Amino acid sequence: MPPSGASGTRLRTAVAVAVAGVVALLVIVVTRTTAAPEPATSTSTTAWTLSRLQGSGTVSLADFRGKPLVVDFFASWCTPCRSELPEFLAVSRQLGGRVAFVGVDSEENGDGPAFARQTGITAWPLARDTGGSQQSGLRDALATIPGMPVTAFYDASGALRDVRLGALTGDALATQLRELFGLSA
Repeated sequence: MPPSGASGTRLRTAVAVAVAGVVALLVIVVTRTTAAPEPATSTSTTAWTLSRLQGSGTVSLADFRGKPLVVDFFASWCTPCRSELPEFLAVSRQLGGRVAFVGVDSEENGDGPAFARQTGITAWPLARDTGGSQQSGLRDALATIPGMPVTAFYDASGALRDVRLGALTGDALATQLRELFGLSA
């Protein structure tokens, strides 16, 4: 026999509250799993698109058409990167925007954003490498020999002109930019 009176009302209220709680929980789970999908990425050397290192959105080769581009691959564990990046930053400032610079955190196992802040390159667009053997898909596509850092040079039309493995000094970077693009820092 079904409950009647006050006990029946309490039971119906308890069931309604429980059902509402389950529905609310399902809404939260569905919202979290469907919200903010990862942006589409590509590690093609001729048309790459990578997720931003922090925040949402992407950094893409196509974003820099119209001026030469230096793409520097770094990682927080990379000792040569620690000395290279401040020198690259100095050259980029000397060029006054005639060349674009992008930092790509690749093969990361530490704190890439903190490393970018420590080396001062947060004024550049910063991206996170993806895929590959160690979250290094674009880096692997550009330089098959292991090691870091790697620097890629693209011309104003987006064509890959050169890839350098190993740390470059500011002077070596300036020489490379002069030879490839006729630009002096």
